[in-house]
Amino acid sequence: MIYKNRILSILFITIYLFLIFASNPTYGKDTNVNNLNSRSCVVLDRLSKDIIYGKNEKNKVKMASTTKIMTAMIVIENTSLNKTVEVSKKSANTGGSRLGLKTGDKITIRDLMYGLMLCSGNDAAVCLAESVAGSIPEFCNLMNAKAQELGLSNTHFESPHGLDSDEHYTTAYELALLSDYALQNSTFLSIVGTKSYTVTINGYPKTITNTNELLGNLNGVYGIKTGFTNGANRCLVTACKRGHMDIICVVLGADTKNFRTQDSIKLIEYTFENYEYYDLKDFVTNFIIDWEKNNPNYFFIEKGTSNDLNICIDNSLAKNPTIPIKKNLKKDIEVSLSLTSYLKAPINKGDLLGKLIVSSQGTVLAEFDLLSDTNIEKNNLFNYMFNFFKSYPTQIEASIMQ
Repeated sequence: MIYKNRILSILFITIYLFLIFASNPTYGKDTNVNNLNSRSCVVLDRLSKDIIYGKNEKNKVKMASTTKIMTAMIVIENTSLNKTVEVSKKSANTGGSRLGLKTGDKITIRDLMYGLMLCSGNDAAVCLAESVAGSIPEFCNLMNAKAQELGLSNTHFESPHGLDSDEHYTTAYELALLSDYALQNSTFLSIVGTKSYTVTINGYPKTITNTNELLGNLNGVYGIKTGFTNGANRCLVTACKRGHMDIICVVLGADTKNFRTQDSIKLIEYTFENYEYYDLKDFVTNFIIDWEKNNPNYFFIEKGTSNDLNICIDNSLAKNPTIPIKKNLKKDIEVSLSLTSYLKAPINKGDLLGKLIVSSQGTVLAEFDLLSDTNIEKNNLFNYMFNFFKSYPTQIEASIMQ
């Protein structure tokens, strides 16, 4: 009897643990990104803006409440967060996820922002849009103008909350770029990194918690936004920093919350497990110096006043010399030039001459434009005559010597 009870107890505990692990996201280190559930995703390195990993990252898709990243930035850049506003009937009647606002409620813009980004309140989104622009269409005009300003050509907004609409879309890549922009704002950064917050509605406190399941549960995560609609499925944008490496992970179109969590964890762990930063500046600069020493007569410039042409690298290297590369590629980095030796004058400083390609084991790591660092004029009649008379005494002397 005791033996039987012990077996039943073990069986019960086993079933219980199985149900616990089956119903909750796993926060262990899984770096297998070959079987992601999400329809599109991307990992963007914030330092270089390079795509570390992508899957359909430039496909147009619905974005659900990740829309509110743009909503928050329009609010921050266009109004005071200390202002108190009154909730309209339209705001109070907005469906989906809610802060719980009622018609006539008084609340500050700041508290609406926390309601927008922590508990993903659609009612807060509408209230903010009306408060800033007077109406949703006018607020969306601000959103779309900002998208154009940021170069997000495959992003379009029709609402401040992200409920499904055919003309409301983005891409995983552009959503990562938008997120990178937003995280540069200290107010936005503080809000999305908050686990819980107490808002005040009509003078009464109400504590809300962040829907981001990775915030506080995965090493290095510091924001930023969840999303869900029937059309978009489960979405999650995550910012994570470990050591010097700072990334944004976007997963869109996951079937369940567990899948979006697991996909995000896999991508984040994959990145930090396999990539590290490499500073190209000294490596590439020294290569150019050595190349010019070893190729002094490389260029022939037709009708040019000189063949003495110096090259330089475009300023993107100086602005951002550090790139993320796979750790196993670091030891085999090499540089090659794609450069034409035969040119026609005139050549102006800054003219494009070719490309410099950094690669390892057949994988291209970075490309830079090679530019002229010299002005070379085209020979004209005066130049020809000047050169002729300059060399004329030498020619006579040579004739006499013969």
